[in-house]
Amino acid sequence: MAWYAYCISEKQAFPELARHRKPIPLESVLGVSGNQVFLYPASDLAIVVSEHNPAENMNQKAGVDHARVITDCFKHATVLPFRFGTVFQDDESLRKSIRSNQRQFQSNLERLHGKTEMHLKIHVDDCCRELDKHISLEGVGKEYLSNLRESATRQRERQTRARAVSFQMHRMFSPLDEEVSCRLTESGKMILDIAHLIDRKCVERYQNKFTTTSAMMRECQLQISGPWPPYHFVHRLTRGAHAPAAQHAPAPASAPAVAAMAPALKPATPQLEPALVSV
Repeated sequence: MAWYAYCISEKQAFPELARHRKPIPLESVLGVSGNQVFLYPASDLAIVVSEHNPAENMNQKAGVDHARVITDCFKHATVLPFRFGTVFQDDESLRKSIRSNQRQFQSNLERLHGKTEMHLKIHVDDCCRELDKHISLEGVGKEYLSNLRESATRQRERQTRARAVSFQMHRMFSPLDEEVSCRLTESGKMILDIAHLIDRKCVERYQNKFTTTSAMMRECQLQISGPWPPYHFVHRLTRGAHAPAAQHAPAPASAPAVAAMAPALKPATPQLEPALVSV
């Protein structure tokens, strides 16, 4: 039997596993394609899975279901999310992958225990947009080289501005860890996506700090979301013997920064591409 995998958690978080060595249903939780979700015991770990039919369509709704199951488990346990589309072809491949990476899984669960992720999206006016309109990368000789230098200067100014805002956010929110990315939009904005790792007990304090920060930084537009499972802060782990639904063979996991996910489906909640355990 093939198993579709959602996340890894601590066995002790599910008391119902104490007397079981075989998968047991996770009550009132349905996964991809409406399939019953199971807790699969593996030593001190619990793997959250559902039965998988290779003919099932891994579409956008499946991505939403994948994220929902992880979020449901995160409400009462520490979780390490799997990449969307991760499938173990049988019980043996599941046990082998978990067994070969057990120390790393347990280490990450310990590191993320009691932690949660908050997400900030910051819209900043592009300080170089108007100047860029006057720079052409066409031409020859000195004019071309001059334009290249000017363009590089503008890019450095953007990077400096983005770093300054990022540093300001770090100083104000004092997270345990963070992941930052920046991109330009056609509307003339720089968007900083910042994921902060914090203690669960500090969520209300973080939200209050966001309210204060928004009032102070009127030149920026800030948005907050969370708390979420710590998608951005799962370490890269060693790849092993299992397969994704898309190709019946696994794709390597992305970095904690969640740069690349295949297939690239974004769950509705949270609005982040899941970062992932690779086994």
